[in-house]
Amino acid sequence: MRCAVVGAGAWGTALADLLAGVGQETRLWALEPDVAESINRDRQNHRFLAGLPLAGRIRATNDLCEAVKGASFLVFATPSEHLRSVARQCAPFVDPAALLVVATKGIERDTLALMTTVVDAEIPGRAVVGVSGPSFAAEVVARQPTAIVAASTDAEAAQIVQNTLKSPTFRVYTNDDVIGVELGGSLKNVMAIATGIVEGVGLGHNSRAALITRGLHEMTRLGVALGANAATFAGLAGLGDLVLTCTGALSRNRALGIEIGRGATLEDALAGKETVAEGVVTAVSARALAARHRVDMPIVEMANRILFEGQTARDAVPELMARELRAEQDL
Repeated sequence: MRCAVVGAGAWGTALADLLAGVGQETRLWALEPDVAESINRDRQNHRFLAGLPLAGRIRATNDLCEAVKGASFLVFATPSEHLRSVARQCAPFVDPAALLVVATKGIERDTLALMTTVVDAEIPGRAVVGVSGPSFAAEVVARQPTAIVAASTDAEAAQIVQNTLKSPTFRVYTNDDVIGVELGGSLKNVMAIATGIVEGVGLGHNSRAALITRGLHEMTRLGVALGANAATFAGLAGLGDLVLTCTGALSRNRALGIEIGRGATLEDALAGKETVAEGVVTAVSARALAARHRVDMPIVEMANRILFEGQTARDAVPELMARELRAEQDL
């Protein structure tokens, strides 16, 4: 089949390489002309995945129509804040029978919509599948064993994604809990920033373990309030992605948190960065979503105060420990 990937950042490029590597004709849309040029000329994405060779069946382009038209398997991998506008631009060119795969992780700031909801609103009438899970792009391109989840209320569509993306080193599980899978993939970025902050102020493994565990509890609590299955958060898109993003050296969100924990402002920590730390945008959306559903999320609240309201990390972290004592599990 003809496949298209919209978004040539690290993750979009990795998915295009994966599809091309299993023999699919794959077009990759890049916003940046130099990215498309380097992929076509050198078989590398010098800007976002430097040093990693890419499959020869990828054809990169800066033309959305050229990338999308005729594709029966269309993957979105743009930053969350741009997904709606990019999907809207794609809509006139998308085949009526195309399967839409959403690899973007996030919660839209204004609407608080999940990413599959955004794509479905802009390109209606097609099956939509969200993919998420513990997957650093560089390791996927390096063919290191990786497992993710394809989530959809359309079981057949999820199975098509499962079979299309599978490779000897890439395993895909299916799930019908779209809310749980998408929330897990989104909220873990906020928790990774918070974990990085804890590390940046000089706290150790005990503190990190406590924050990751309680962060998972917050994620699950919000998910259940939105109708997700609590068990989803114990799986790849919840616990798996959370642990990877909070501890892995390749995590952009963790690295940003470390800088802020060491005293950098958000503006300074973001300066000069080519790649997006999705947790910054998601922190605002997660706080609003928690308020809408009256869910207590103290770690998300702490992250927002540090990122946007000038509270120092050294003051905020002890406040978490001073919260009112309670039972570990909600009644």
